[in-house]
Amino acid sequence: MTGFIFLDKPEGITSFTAVNKTRRLLGIKKAGHTGTLDPMATGVLPIMLGGATRFSQYLPVHDKAYRAKILLGTVTDTLDTTGEILETREVNVTADELREAVMSFLGEIKQLPPMYSAVSKDGVRLYKLARQGIEIEREARDVTIHSLEIVSGLENNEFILDVSCSAGTYIRSLAADIGEKLGCGATISELRRTFANGISIDRTVTLEEIEKAVAEGEIEKLIAPCDEMLSSYPAVQVSTKQAFYFSNGGALDLDRVKDKETVGICRVKAPDGKLMGLGKIDREANTFSVEKILVY
Repeated sequence: MTGFIFLDKPEGITSFTAVNKTRRLLGIKKAGHTGTLDPMATGVLPIMLGGATRFSQYLPVHDKAYRAKILLGTVTDTLDTTGEILETREVNVTADELREAVMSFLGEIKQLPPMYSAVSKDGVRLYKLARQGIEIEREARDVTIHSLEIVSGLENNEFILDVSCSAGTYIRSLAADIGEKLGCGATISELRRTFANGISIDRTVTLEEIEKAVAEGEIEKLIAPCDEMLSSYPAVQVSTKQAFYFSNGGALDLDRVKDKETVGICRVKAPDGKLMGLGKIDREANTFSVEKILVY
């Protein structure tokens, strides 16, 4: 089984656990996800199945979107409500003050990755250091907040915020920074990823839906082909003989390829349109090499 399934990750489990549960339901040996979600977070988690795992590094980086419920007046060590409360503060914030603070983070900003994150420092994940009570200096990163919308105003010191942002943005850090801007602190109480890797939340399925599809013999309806997820690369169709060479790892004769414009990484398609993998065209060197072969 090769392709992608778009999981609506449930709350309370790691992305790794979600992948393992999916893998066991499908009865396959290899699977992996395209981007970690916090255990408390739900939403879009694209999962690579079988031979698709070979292409994780080739998936284009897309912007992401989230819906977050943010609690003002509380500061935690994890920047969400699963962590230890470090401080509580009084909240005296008007609707206008909230909007002004939120919108001040629109555009290109500097953001400090949280200690409880998968960012590595000298080969060690920050969250592993944080669990030992170790906090180290981190470098602020450039991220872009494309849009911010307050979906619902303050109620019991909480508000809901829709965020569209560049990859690498931490919504927990954004919430904490908004809290500091308001002077009362803030933490995430709910987080849902609504868009990732070009996939929106309405295309996701739950673990229960996967289990049902397997039982009913309709699981193929839920699996997206690798061709779709790699569609940002141009397609180059090759002849039957060239397809044979490619599938065996051999470089192709660029002069025999009808496409005369494509350069760089491309999808290599057999005469029947089936995706065979990724190739790389270098016009200056007149070469067409194998980048990665798709094993079904």
